[in-house]
Amino acid sequence: MRKVITYGTYDLFHQGHLNLLEKAKALGDYLIVGVTSDNFDLDRGKLNVRHSVLQRIEAVKNTGLADEIVIEDYIGQKIDDIQRYGVDIFAIGSDWEGKFDYLNEYCKVIYLPRTEGISSTQLRAESQNTYKIGVIGSGRIAQRFVPESEFVSSVSVSAVYNPDESEAIAFANKFNIDHYSSDFNGFLQNVDCVYIASPHLSHYEYAKQVLLANKHVLCEIPLVLSEAESRELYAIASERNLVFLEASKTAFCPAFIHLNNMIKSGVIGQVVDVQASLSKLQERSLREFDSFQAGGSFTELAPLPIMAIIKILGMKINDVEFYSRIDNEVDIYTKAIFKYDAAIATITLGLGVKTEGNLVISGTKGYVYVPAPWWKTEYFELRFEDQNLNRKFFYPYFGDGLRYEIQEFISMIDMSRIKSFKLNPDESILISRIIEKYISKTKVVLLNG
Repeated sequence: MRKVITYGTYDLFHQGHLNLLEKAKALGDYLIVGVTSDNFDLDRGKLNVRHSVLQRIEAVKNTGLADEIVIEDYIGQKIDDIQRYGVDIFAIGSDWEGKFDYLNEYCKVIYLPRTEGISSTQLRAESQNTYKIGVIGSGRIAQRFVPESEFVSSVSVSAVYNPDESEAIAFANKFNIDHYSSDFNGFLQNVDCVYIASPHLSHYEYAKQVLLANKHVLCEIPLVLSEAESRELYAIASERNLVFLEASKTAFCPAFIHLNNMIKSGVIGQVVDVQASLSKLQERSLREFDSFQAGGSFTELAPLPIMAIIKILGMKINDVEFYSRIDNEVDIYTKAIFKYDAAIATITLGLGVKTEGNLVISGTKGYVYVPAPWWKTEYFELRFEDQNLNRKFFYPYFGDGLRYEIQEFISMIDMSRIKSFKLNPDESILISRIIEKYISKTKVVLLNG
C-alpha cells in the first residue's frame, strides 16, 4: 500500500483545496490529510483564519477523499508523522516549491500545481469587510495599538479622538491616520468600532456613548471600576447585538489558552493553589501614581492576574482579602487572597515595589511554572515529583500581544458573536466586582501602620 500525506489549513474550503486533495489521492492508495490546529495557526502568526479546526476538519472529511485526518500542532510534526504512519509520498501545493525538500530524506516529495485564481486569502478578502476602528486616547497603550492592528486583516485605524485636539493631531500625524477630532460625535461618524485607551475613570462614559451610538467596543483594562457599570454596559451591548470586549491581552494569548486547557484536562491533578504576581518600577510622575485618576497597583495591575485565577479556578470565589502598603494615597503594593471551597489563590502587585512576576499553579499531581513575565506567556513548564516526566512548552508571542485581542474582537464582529469563550461577560463583570470591592476598602488591611 502506497501512503500519501498532505497538509493545509483548509480555511473557507474551496475548489482549489478539493483539486489538490484529488491530485494527492491519485498518487497512492491511502491519503492522510493534516489539518493545522487553531493554536498552531496563531503560533505562526496566522490571525485571519475564519473557521475553527473542527469546522475545517469537517470540510475535509466531507470530500470523502481522506482515509485518515490528523491535526498538525507543532513545528517538526511532518517528520514525526511521515515516520509514524510509514508515508511514501509527501504532497503539497506548488506555491511551497523547494520549501519541503528536506523531507526527501524520509519520503518522496511532490509539489502539486495549484488551482489558479482562487485561494482562502482571496476569499477572505472578498467576503470580509474592512472595519474602520477609532481610537479614544493617544497615550502609551494607544501608541502600541496602531502598529499591532496592522497584523490583523480587515482592520483600518481610521480616526483618533482626544479632548485635547493638539494631542489628537500629533497622534494622527505620527500614524498617518486620516481623521482626528476633539469632537466626539464627529469622531463616531468616521468609525465602525472603537478601541478605548483613555484613563480608567473615563472608560464607562466613553463605552456607554459608543454603544448607544451602535458601535462595537474594545476597552482597555480595567474595563470599569464597578460591577454595576460593567453589568449596564454588557446589557446595552446585548440589547443592541454589539460586541463589548475587555482588552485583556493575556486571555487571548495562544500559549495561555493552551496552558489553561492543559490544566482543565487534569494533567497536574486538582488545582489547590494559584500564585500570580505582577509589578512595575515607574516614575512617580505618571498617571499610575495619581489617586485622582484611580492610580495604584490594584487598579493598574490586578485585571490580568485576577483573569488568570478566574480562568483556572472558576468564578465561585467565597471571599477576597487585601493587604496594601499606601504611599501618597495610592497603593504601591497589594497582596490579595482569594478563597475557594477547595483551593486558594494569591496575587501580588507592585508599583514601586518589585516582585518576581511569575505564575505558579499547584496541583495534586504536579505544578505549572510560568516565568516572568507570565502575562506575556511564551514558555511554561509542567513539573512533577518524577523529574523525568517534566515537560517544557515554547510558543511565539508576537509584538506587544495586542494583535491577539484585536483579532478576537474583529472576528466576533465579523461572525456576529457577542460573547467570547476566551473572556466572557460574566468573567469581566466579576473582575470589575473585585476591583470595586478593593476600592471600597472592604477587607483591606494596611501594612504601613
